[in-house]
Amino acid sequence: MKQRNLPGHDPLQSEPLQMTASAEPVPGDTVYVVDAHSLIFQVFHAIGEMTSPRGEPVSAVFGFLRDILFLIEKHTPNYLIAAFDMPGPTFRHDLYDGYKADRGEMPADLVTQIPKIEQMLHAIGVPVIGKPGYEADDILATLARECDERQVRCLLVTGDKDCRQLITKHVAIYNIRKDEEFGSSELYADWGIRPDQVVDFQSLVGDKIDCVPGVPLIGPKIARELLETYGDLDAVLANAANVKGAKRSQNLQEYADDARMSRDLVRLDSAVPIEIDWQLARPGNYDGARIAELCGEFGFRALGERAMALADAKPPEKLESSYEVVESMERLAELVEQMKSADWLSVDTETTSVNPREAELVGISLAWTAGEAYYIPVRSPEGDLKLDAEAVLACLRPVFEDPALRKLGQNLKYDQIVLRTAGVQLRGIAFDTMVASYLLDAGERTHNLDDLAKKYLNHQTTKIDALIGKGKNQKRMDEVPVSAIGHYAAEDADIPLRLMPMLEDRLVEDELDELNSQLEVPLIEALAELEYNGIRVDVPRLEALSAEFGEELQRLEEEIEELAGHPFNIASPKQLAEVLFTELGLPVIKKTKTGPSTDASVLEELASRHPLPAKIIEQRGYAKLKGTYVDALPTMVHPETGRVHASFNQVVAATGRLSSSDPNLQNIPIRTEAGRKIRSAFTSAGEGWSLLAADYSQIELRVLAHFSEDETLCQAFAEGQDIHTLVASQVNGVGMDEVTSEMRRGAKAVNFGIIYGQSPFGLAKSLGISKEEAARFINEYFARYPGVEQFMHQTLADCRRDGYVKTLLGRRRQIAGIRPPTKPKDALFETRPAPLQLNLPERTAVNTVIQGTAADLIKLAMLAIHRRLQEEGLESKMLLQIHDELVFDCPDQELETLRKLVVDEMSQVAELRVPLDVDLKSGTNWANCE
Repeated sequence: MKQRNLPGHDPLQSEPLQMTASAEPVPGDTVYVVDAHSLIFQVFHAIGEMTSPRGEPVSAVFGFLRDILFLIEKHTPNYLIAAFDMPGPTFRHDLYDGYKADRGEMPADLVTQIPKIEQMLHAIGVPVIGKPGYEADDILATLARECDERQVRCLLVTGDKDCRQLITKHVAIYNIRKDEEFGSSELYADWGIRPDQVVDFQSLVGDKIDCVPGVPLIGPKIARELLETYGDLDAVLANAANVKGAKRSQNLQEYADDARMSRDLVRLDSAVPIEIDWQLARPGNYDGARIAELCGEFGFRALGERAMALADAKPPEKLESSYEVVESMERLAELVEQMKSADWLSVDTETTSVNPREAELVGISLAWTAGEAYYIPVRSPEGDLKLDAEAVLACLRPVFEDPALRKLGQNLKYDQIVLRTAGVQLRGIAFDTMVASYLLDAGERTHNLDDLAKKYLNHQTTKIDALIGKGKNQKRMDEVPVSAIGHYAAEDADIPLRLMPMLEDRLVEDELDELNSQLEVPLIEALAELEYNGIRVDVPRLEALSAEFGEELQRLEEEIEELAGHPFNIASPKQLAEVLFTELGLPVIKKTKTGPSTDASVLEELASRHPLPAKIIEQRGYAKLKGTYVDALPTMVHPETGRVHASFNQVVAATGRLSSSDPNLQNIPIRTEAGRKIRSAFTSAGEGWSLLAADYSQIELRVLAHFSEDETLCQAFAEGQDIHTLVASQVNGVGMDEVTSEMRRGAKAVNFGIIYGQSPFGLAKSLGISKEEAARFINEYFARYPGVEQFMHQTLADCRRDGYVKTLLGRRRQIAGIRPPTKPKDALFETRPAPLQLNLPERTAVNTVIQGTAADLIKLAMLAIHRRLQEEGLESKMLLQIHDELVFDCPDQELETLRKLVVDEMSQVAELRVPLDVDLKSGTNWANCE
């Protein structure tokens, strides 16, 4: 199976909206209530720097709007409300002066975004509710109670664990990051208690973030045991003298009043005096003009289009269609005759797995006339309709393997691999709706068929979850009756056929049709070849590495505990924060809603102050590699091929680069010893075979030289000089033979940092030098290579004018937030000294042109080599594409032939102003090729 408010209201400045009752929800409705500040903090810390065209921070606005649109589009709530905290103290501060006393101030970059978020909520018609003296959680509690009494389903969109006390039969917490609900069963699995025990549980444990005292020495485990034994807090305190453990018993008696006060602090008020106009909470009160105005102001292009689409949305249309389940071979033969004279054939498969190499064919869907489609079942529940799979494939083989009959579909790479595994080649692939959508809107998160049908056809497709369910009760497609599958499966062939003309028109309009037909669509077959081939994995080697990595982790954990002075759960951010910031007294670098952050950037900054953070980084690295690769890879080995068949994703990275998944081979460290050891487990086919790794040499810098036309840079590449040594020589004013390894390292950091718009601060941090020295290094670079600075300015000017940037082959990426010139002059360098002060959109624009063009070149090379291997009938196979590297498996007698073929094709894929050099290495395993 393929996976396919009210204008002018400002709760921070005025009394909240008083709402009167009308259009009330009834059983069967769903109410979503968003804990606004919880979500705002999530997205603020999750999304990197993002600014509006005016240079104002808007990352939280972007993330919040994206999440709200996701709720509306994907979950179609009957009612949607946003609850905000109000400024000033609450009734809890009256109960306890220390409540939330340690909370730091809201980051300055976030403060300015709150009003923008409220403005956007007003524009899309989501009511904003706040009440002085109460917290947003109390609003959630009040609405949850209201829904529970009405027997209406209520989902609380929050990350605040206090809201677990609100869980009932009708009320659950919704984790928007994981797209998962959290109810009573999940609560019991996590804390081992019932929802009615949450308040008492938190009263015993306390909350350091909110300064809720609780009872000393009573942690989650003990609190659960006490409540399991005695039932509630009052009973626990009444039996405090009987609790095991002298100190624990003493604390329960001594701090009983603190526990009771804690209970008052954590218990949410479900009777906040608000009145609700439910009609206003119904999604649909969109102000299209205001949405357009705000999205333009904030620089939201693609996201703005999504928001505007809501404002312009019409009720989903029911497309007229005629779908048929093919019940006999005679009927299939009749249809095959019709297909032979068709202009296009839309193909889709239903299978038992999302992994195409392991999937078994359940059925095939076909369409060649819009509105008509056919489903051919070959696997089904016992006693249900099915045709013989071999007979079906034999009947379809003439049309499937006819390259003259153009094929289209959604994610045809998957279908091609499935059919090839079943013994049939799908030839003549000429259009893929998923790939076309990606080319048109590379910045979109998804390009699945459900979204495309809704966007272009205003049609709500049948959801697969309705057929197979979710979670533990999920069925395989061959366990679902054919009568239930038929419409869903046929629709998967019909919808792409309807979408194709619309997508083709847009491709032509955006001058992307040639890129689609000449590169991206032909690449589908090449990528299918890679995935079908897979790469051999040495499982015994991985088992040995697992033991080795385990010993290394044990050593690191012992060193960490020694540095800390006691054992603790290294994987617990809360316990780690206690060690770092309370016990060791290290400075808090940044905070999250749940407390001081211990993420990688924080640990890196703290590493210069104490050895423990550096050890944590090292331990995390080993743990991640062990879990993600060493222990996981053996489970991914195909039982019949003995290989790992990774998926190479064509529609994920906005720059045009390929990504890989299951496993993600791009994240294996290149230069570390641990990474080399993991790569050593990827081997050639066996004795008499070798792996060949072909890597573009400094491809992105060569692309930079091409675009910038910088004379010095181009000359250096033309003469085959080491560009890092040359830059180090020129910037430091020494001869090439006097360049030290440290100088070259700094020059390399600058060379690649330029592509990413690195600031003096960023370079200083990466090299461990002063900001002033880093600024001098960068300024010297631009003085030596003025063409690079000119290219950056021109790229930004073009993006500011067009709203997008383009690669060498015309691939586009929409980018907003390019700031206008600060000086009204025409001279190029009078715009502003941008290279040292680029914001995120500007860095993205420059990087996309370089990295996107490098992606175009490696794709061209893959396509050319794939064709040559077929034309010359070589046994050699292309296995992997990782960044700028291609990996092949070849018989030793073909090694020299393959070397020449690969160099010829990779070095001649495009005419640049500098040569494209290729580094070749071979060996019996991937590590030997590095």
